[in-house]
Amino acid sequence: MEFDILDSLEQLGYDGPLMEEKALLRAAQGGLSSQEYVDLCRWLASRLKLQCELEESITSGPDDLDSLQVEMSGLLKELNCPHEEVVSGILKGGVRNTKDHLKFVLFLSSELQAAQIVRSRRISDKQQDERPVYQELLKICETLKLPDPRGPDAAGVFSQIQDKVEKVLEDLPDGFIGNPVLKKPLSSEQWEKLHNINAALSSEYECRRRMLIKRLDVTVQSFGWSDRAKVKVDSMARAYQPRRHSLRPQTTVDTAELLAAREDLCNVVKTSSGSSREKTTCAVNKILMGTVPDRGGRPSEISAPPPEMPPWQKRQDGGGRGGWGGRGGGWRRGGWNQGGHSGGHGGYGGHGGKRGRYQY
Repeated sequence: MEFDILDSLEQLGYDGPLMEEKALLRAAQGGLSSQEYVDLCRWLASRLKLQCELEESITSGPDDLDSLQVEMSGLLKELNCPHEEVVSGILKGGVRNTKDHLKFVLFLSSELQAAQIVRSRRISDKQQDERPVYQELLKICETLKLPDPRGPDAAGVFSQIQDKVEKVLEDLPDGFIGNPVLKKPLSSEQWEKLHNINAALSSEYECRRRMLIKRLDVTVQSFGWSDRAKVKVDSMARAYQPRRHSLRPQTTVDTAELLAAREDLCNVVKTSSGSSREKTTCAVNKILMGTVPDRGGRPSEISAPPPEMPPWQKRQDGGGRGGWGGRGGGWRRGGWNQGGHSGGHGGYGGHGGKRGRYQY
């Protein structure tokens, strides 16, 4: 138990005199009459009070043992200590052995560790929520060559950004930026509807991107099935994994893209136009493919499959079931007789005429 306590205290940043095993056992043996033991409990309780906003605390010392027992008992009850015997023993002054005092320290250190973990998760979640906004603001400042928006007065950076943008626009020639696509102001209800539309489209795009990324993973995985590729799995992974990790299924299109869109975005230019082909042409485009076999696949040319059962026909005259060779022939040493009926459901007699061609 003492080793667990020492590990916990080290992780919590405690640098007092009880960081050695012998000193900790000696202080735990003295219990509430030991000043070092009380100081350790007070150090843990003070940090728990800040993390969990506790009402109880430890302010008394070994010289006022009664008040110290009441404070420690109240602290354990507020923290819902599972060791009821320790709580009642401290309140009655019956805790004398070293093990119970170590249990008390271990419980306080464990509670403090749990409180720090919970608090760090809350802070990380809050930072995660604020991170995209800060990153966008940081990119704007880097583009406009403004100082980093750090500190509590980061909101004042927006006025600097506005002044800088207006100054940059004055230096640009007329018509360089172009007219915006969105020319009318929107109400709060319209902005909310626009946000809902963007959320629905983003969800659809994310689903499609996940499907394409999965198809890419499966295709690359199939490349490693050959015997030649099995010996180059490591080199394939080194070439593929960095590019694969850069692909994100989430889309980055938001309402800011709409505000920044210009009228030239509405001009649709074909990829096969002359202006577009000037920068996309390459030597591969000059290779002409010869005739390739027709792979079919046109639904209009596919014939219906044959029926599983023959169509029903009315029994014709002269037919019959044939029997087991009575009418259609019989078994003899050379094989089947060349008999049998030819019409209707000839039955087994018809088979007699067919199998009579083979000799046994």
